[in-house]
Amino acid sequence: MTRLGALPKTDWPEHEKPDYDWLYSRTRQGQARGPQRARALLGQLGSPDQAFQSIRVVGTNGKGSTCAMLEAGLIAAGVSAGCFTSPHLERFEERIRIGGRELDPRRSAALIAWARQHAPDAAFFDLTLGLACLEFSRAGVQWAVMEAGVGGVSDGTQALGRVAAVALTNVALDHTAVLGPSLGDIARDKAGAALPGVPLLTTAAAGEVLDTVQQVAAERGAPLYTPQTHPALFELPRPPRLTGPHQRENARLAAATLRLLGFGSGVGAALDTGHPARLERFTLPGSGNGAANITVLLDGAHNPHAALALAAAVPEADVLLFGNLARKDTAATLEPLLALAPRRVFTAPGDLATDPRELAGRFGGEAVGDVAAAFARARALTPPGGTLLVAGSLYLAGTVRGLLLGLTT
Repeated sequence: MTRLGALPKTDWPEHEKPDYDWLYSRTRQGQARGPQRARALLGQLGSPDQAFQSIRVVGTNGKGSTCAMLEAGLIAAGVSAGCFTSPHLERFEERIRIGGRELDPRRSAALIAWARQHAPDAAFFDLTLGLACLEFSRAGVQWAVMEAGVGGVSDGTQALGRVAAVALTNVALDHTAVLGPSLGDIARDKAGAALPGVPLLTTAAAGEVLDTVQQVAAERGAPLYTPQTHPALFELPRPPRLTGPHQRENARLAAATLRLLGFGSGVGAALDTGHPARLERFTLPGSGNGAANITVLLDGAHNPHAALALAAAVPEADVLLFGNLARKDTAATLEPLLALAPRRVFTAPGDLATDPRELAGRFGGEAVGDVAAAFARARALTPPGGTLLVAGSLYLAGTVRGLLLGLTT
């Protein structure tokens, strides 16, 4: 059996580009959920996940920000660290970082070439997880921050070996078709990431969610750490660089996890780290000569819970640029954002997006299907000195971020 890990790093042409289209087409459609397929693929790759210790990050929202803080904290503590997150904003290789640096695309090309021959039926997430584990093993990573995709016990990252801690950010209604219709169902699946004897840390709010987490932790024999049970562990010496009340909760979780694992010296760096498209601020020239600059706030909020957190962090805006995927709860996601901005532009971040004409007709505003054109229109509508808020999808945020970087560099 040919193993990807046996391939030399330069065993393919420098100009060869990864066949991302093939990789993205490897959906789970028709496959049962669960970690079994991911575990089988990891075994096929030589079980590279056994070469390092993992911190699993699960939850409805805030996983990416928490992972970024944990990654920064580990690196600052002098640890050889890897980080696996999803989805990406602009480049596939953002998903896999070693020492804070994105994966070389040539390694993606090698994985895809190997998978087409040896694992053609593997799902996209499992292949990406396998690539991350393999590259972490090859690089001698000691600790890896591993973000779950959807759920906890039903997620591919449940297949990982040597998990040292599980960090649960929060639980809200999302992916109900997969995880269950109720908050309790979703909490049970996410808390199911708990393992016997492995610390489970969470900043999930009190109530049904926390009750469920406590019950699952007890059933699985996982020591549970919360701000209520261990307040000093979750204390922050100062607010994090990432703005918004929700980011303070993510920072508390990251700080507690670092301290519990013996990397408290990295808490300062964790608090100082940023994360793209999480209330990321850009300044652009206003329309017309001498016009005051406008502020663009870019956020990946894509479900009702995230939108509520965003609305709490942004008191008002002049224009909202919004686009989301049709499978999301669009009305509930939009509701807290509509009151922020009197003018709205709706767009379509991909083929699976909600029709912007439908959104404009229902919620009031303009529909511009092309994202670049929609951003230009929203920018033109923003008055000098005003604020343009972009939200609704990480796919939208990624595209707009590329446009913004082109305008500010």
